[in-house]
Amino acid sequence: MYWVGLSLLVGGASCSLLILIHAFKRSVGTGCMVLGIPFYILYYAFSQFDHPRRNWIVAGWLGSVVPGLVILH
Repeated sequence: MYWVGLSLLVGGASCSLLILIHAFKRSVGTGCMVLGIPFYILYYAFSQFDHPRRNWIVAGWLGSVVPGLVILH
């Protein structure tokens, strides 16, 4: 069961990396806020993240990080 949680966290990390790259492309300040302020990535993902596959990326991020953390806990 341990490897399932880890694989979910790796998938979530790749989706959050796409959000982080988009934030740094927008501006360095926004990227630093997404990287450093807790839960700002959640706000950014729903309000300012513009990507052709935004829905899939955000759903993949939330749908894999939360269960991965629950399984590993």
